[in-house]
Amino acid sequence: MKDLVKKEGREKEFLIESAATSTEEIGNPVHRGTRQKLAQFNISVSGKTARQMTKKDYEEFDYIIAMDSFNTRNIARIVEDKDGKVSKLLNFAGEKGDIADPWYTGNFDETYDDILRGYKGLLKYLDKKK
Repeated sequence: MKDLVKKEGREKEFLIESAATSTEEIGNPVHRGTRQKLAQFNISVSGKTARQMTKKDYEEFDYIIAMDSFNTRNIARIVEDKDGKVSKLLNFAGEKGDIADPWYTGNFDETYDDILRGYKGLLKYLDKKK
């Protein structure tokens, strides 16, 4: 998402962060397969490490975007979605379902394509809300 808004010259319009909904990867760098896939598009994740989502994130951000149902459930354990901020990414692409986790599937290409489609849909959604 950061790369999309940067390419459009809109970085100042957004505060975008990523946070884990579980604790397994806290402090770890971005997965090697993800780094390799993003490098194909000159997207750097240098210095990025996993951090845990907090209740403060819910107050600070307008949207909390989950990749899949597992993360949606974990988010509900961290915060009460009283303002309807939590959505699954593919909903913004007009699709139901989950982003397949390449940790399990090994398919970083499919995951990248799904995420890109979702983020483009999210940008269109946000532009319509202006």
